[in-house]
Amino acid sequence: MADRLRMRSSVRNALVWRVLHDAIADLTAALGRDQLDVLDVGGGTGGIAVPLAELGHRVTVVDTSPDSLAALERRAADAGVTALVSGVQGDAANLPDLLQSADPRHGEAAEVGFDLVVCHSVLEIVDDPAPVLVGVAHSLRPGGLASIVTANAVAAALHRAIAGRFDEALHVLRDPLGRYGQSDPTPRRFALSDVRSLVEAAGLTVVATHGARVFADVVPTGSLDGDPQAAASLVELELEAADVPALRDIASALHLIARR
Repeated sequence: MADRLRMRSSVRNALVWRVLHDAIADLTAALGRDQLDVLDVGGGTGGIAVPLAELGHRVTVVDTSPDSLAALERRAADAGVTALVSGVQGDAANLPDLLQSADPRHGEAAEVGFDLVVCHSVLEIVDDPAPVLVGVAHSLRPGGLASIVTANAVAAALHRAIAGRFDEALHVLRDPLGRYGQSDPTPRRFALSDVRSLVEAAGLTVVATHGARVFADVVPTGSLDGDPQAAASLVELELEAADVPALRDIASALHLIARR
């Protein structure tokens, strides 16, 4: 069972990591240096931060949970990258003030800035996504990139219909927040046009959009059944589908890359 869960997680995250790696390659080439300053908003226990630090980048994680940040510290220590990872407790809606207060250079007129800001699975759970995106934009250096992943309302409607919950699928399409009802654990979902508008209103330019988990969330678990070749084939399919507009638009998650 553990192997099966790891395999499915690898499939689910393959597209996100490919896009991140491409963004990092673009930035390091443009900046002429191998080490980036990265901000991970809502990065929790370091599922993204620690692997990025293992690649040599400096990563600051902002999260509201002290328990998650403690787990981040342990994870970074286990990976031997403590010097490259730091945690800041606070609300994503208050990023600029929060980061400047946490910066040891504060008081010396130093400007806090990052080459890459990662904001994954955050916009759907915050009270208001708009100020979070404004904070993301303000945290970026000119020319920096933001990687934004959020839940797709269209996919939620499709998945509820596949499960035979037609009333809930209809509710998703009619609800401004993209929810299927009061029992829905996700506070908010977005159509691609809506999240793009929010990103652009924050002062960022969307340079790429991808669909993450077009098939991975609807393929029966048994179809993988511990078979590495099946998982590899599904990953290849996901990567190919991510940039096909009709498939991107029904993916479970929308992945946008935006530039300041």
